[in-house]
Amino acid sequence: MRSSGSPHASDSADDPQASSATSSPGAAGAETADQAQSATDRDDSDLLAALLDGMDAALCAFDAAGVVTHWNREAERILGWSAVEAIGRRGLADWAVRAADAHDVQSRLFGAMHAPGRQVHEFALLTKDGGRVLVRTQSAAVPGPGGAVVGVYCAFSEVHTQIDLERSIALSEALFEDASWGVVLMDADLRPAVVNRHAARSLRTGRTAPLGRPLGELLDQGIEEVESAFQHVLAEGPPPAPTEIWVTVRGEGADLGQPPTRRCWRSGFLRLASPLAEEPVPLGVAWIFRDVTETKRAEQESARMRFRSNQLHRAARAAAESEDPVEAATVYLDFALAGFADHALIDLVREPSPASHGTSREAADGAGEAGPVAGHEGAGPAAEADAPPTPTVLVRAVAAPAGAATGAGPAIPVGTADGIPVAYPMGHPALQAADRCGSVRASAGRTDEEGSTQWAQARKWPAGTVHGLCAVLRSRGRTLGVASFLRGSNRRAFDRTDAAYAEDVAVRVAAAIDLAQHVR
Repeated sequence: MRSSGSPHASDSADDPQASSATSSPGAAGAETADQAQSATDRDDSDLLAALLDGMDAALCAFDAAGVVTHWNREAERILGWSAVEAIGRRGLADWAVRAADAHDVQSRLFGAMHAPGRQVHEFALLTKDGGRVLVRTQSAAVPGPGGAVVGVYCAFSEVHTQIDLERSIALSEALFEDASWGVVLMDADLRPAVVNRHAARSLRTGRTAPLGRPLGELLDQGIEEVESAFQHVLAEGPPPAPTEIWVTVRGEGADLGQPPTRRCWRSGFLRLASPLAEEPVPLGVAWIFRDVTETKRAEQESARMRFRSNQLHRAARAAAESEDPVEAATVYLDFALAGFADHALIDLVREPSPASHGTSREAADGAGEAGPVAGHEGAGPAAEADAPPTPTVLVRAVAAPAGAATGAGPAIPVGTADGIPVAYPMGHPALQAADRCGSVRASAGRTDEEGSTQWAQARKWPAGTVHGLCAVLRSRGRTLGVASFLRGSNRRAFDRTDAAYAEDVAVRVAAAIDLAQHVR
């Protein structure tokens, strides 16, 4: 008797649909795994192809038998052989290397499979059109899954391209180590990113201290011009020629208690852009500068000397045509003011009147006739010898430019025996110049507008004066007066060179004044 389950078992074995349904889960799983593996392999292959084609260097690879397995687009660009033409060839002979060079090239190239690390060589390869290209190669062995060498890869580029890269790197290193110019790389936010040794010394700081800090913490005067140049370079490109910028470095001279020195930096600017982007992306600005302060000051001094010499020459020619000596003296002042001072004054020494001379002489004679007074023997001669010298009294004679407010009373005609003295206080620069027979300089110093106004009023000089230079007028061994040259706050203080020029002008003015007094 058959079992109850046998017919069903037999039917199941004879039914193909049932058999297919029974085996379908395992077959579907295997097929899905194969498809997933194939998709992964395709993805890895596509990724590898994209990486190879995106490389900046040419790359080819060989298997253990020397057959080309990989060839990227940069290799195609350099040699002209496409990947389809190159892959599958054995070695490089007769197509990428001349037959005479093939043995040497391939022995060095494939020798990397048995040598540790990378091997660097230079040799000539053939292009598809028959030309030759000198390349620099880096080759290394390709290990397999078990550690055995399965091939070799070779990355190469044209030698001149590699040399350009190395030269650029060497130039950068030299600029930041041994350059005699200051080099500062500014980022897009106008903050120092790299500072070389020369620039660090010029900025009175270290190479790392200013990195990332605002440039205004390093420079005082001139910071606006420097930042404006940076913004111009980032927006429109570098200027066609170097720019001279006057700056002061913060902290310079502080240890000596002196104000910082103004320095002239001849500067060049370069816009930095990334070479890896499709469109130029600004990375910042390279600021290259050199201190030319001494040269610039020498040039300015030479130009100033030429101008002043020409002014004295023109003034002498104009004064020679003046009939009135006082007018000639005024001509000298007018020509001297150009580029030198804002105001010029001539104060003459007031001589005692003849009446006062006579009175003094008669009093002295009477005292001599009467003889010494009891209890005061020798009082007359001794008192005269011990009497203090008569203080210098100055009266205003000429003021230039004409019509300007001079801060004193009206001018008197030259040659007048008497006049209203200018109320100069004791120690006034003009009085000091007359007493010393030389030049005296004076400045208001670092004061506000109100302080400088009071300083000028106390010295009876025009409002706004902050710098004064007084030169004595001497002729025929006599002190005739004092010439005062005055500057406002928009000009620098007088220096020794200015004093020498003022003395030259004073000599000519004194000669004209002496002639005017003699004539009158």
